[in-house]
Amino acid sequence: MRIVIFNAKPYDHATFNAANTALDTPHDLSFLRPHLDAHTAVLAQGAEAVCAFVNDTLDVATLRALHGVGVRLILMRCAGFNNVDLAAATDLGLSIGRVPAYSPHAVAEHTVGLLLTLNRRLHRAYNRVREGNFELDGLMGFDLHGKVVGVVGTGRIGICAIRILAGFGCEVLAFDPFPSDAARAAGARYAPLPEVLGQSDVVTLHCPLTPDTHHLIGTAALAQMRRGALLINTSRGGLVDTRAVIVALKSSQLGGLAIDVYEEEGDLFFENLSDQVLQDDVFARLLTFPNVVITGHQAFFTREALDAIAQTTLANADAFQQGGAPLHPVTLDMVA
Repeated sequence: MRIVIFNAKPYDHATFNAANTALDTPHDLSFLRPHLDAHTAVLAQGAEAVCAFVNDTLDVATLRALHGVGVRLILMRCAGFNNVDLAAATDLGLSIGRVPAYSPHAVAEHTVGLLLTLNRRLHRAYNRVREGNFELDGLMGFDLHGKVVGVVGTGRIGICAIRILAGFGCEVLAFDPFPSDAARAAGARYAPLPEVLGQSDVVTLHCPLTPDTHHLIGTAALAQMRRGALLINTSRGGLVDTRAVIVALKSSQLGGLAIDVYEEEGDLFFENLSDQVLQDDVFARLLTFPNVVITGHQAFFTREALDAIAQTTLANADAFQQGGAPLHPVTLDMVA
């Protein structure tokens, strides 16, 4: 099968080529630097499948363009699919595959890394030492041991996070519409969302972005949180209303924010913009806060995760080629 991989970075070349070479029947892979959108879809001419990432645009115009050049399969090399118009894909007869799990440990470990950085001001301490400033004023954090941490979303990543947090001696409260025995076994106690927000010293988000969870953490939810609590988001940027968070940071209702995702990250993340003026005023405002830590959607970025992403993506292509459906399909009823 000929597969055009859009938005490809050097690490995509390495991991996909390695996974493809290991197959009994390798695919014909083409790597393109541009993002996938309605204008670049024509570059997939002659391919049966395209491979896309979280910051590609798969709206109705893009999907129609792909369908028009003969594409039958869309391979998402990520777990999320909120950037895909599933209704349009269904109408056009396009199949969609995804990578439901690659390394939940990678994301959970990065989550705790962000929490430790934010709480112990490691980002500020690093900069101070490099400047010859060894004062400790302004760097005080708190013991995680004995603190209450709210975990919103208890899928694979959430459960990994619960295990790590329980190892620190935290009391873990959890919220998920579908409670998990594995989460309970890992040390979590389920509670309604208002209780989780109101009792937690730290809240960390690990749920998918759907119409129901869009801006889950907005003005009302922030007001319910314990004053001075920390918020961590390594899931999807759209879970958090950034403007509401800025207001909460300014009033000290929110004690700190650490994010690996941002609701308007499509024009920012995965690119080197160091010689440009940021055009996103909301994101630029976030960068001015000393109690905000931001990484550029790198929580997934481990060797193990990248290998798993490439292998699962190509397994989706194999399954489609052999049976007409990807191994891990995305269907319209998944967002119903």
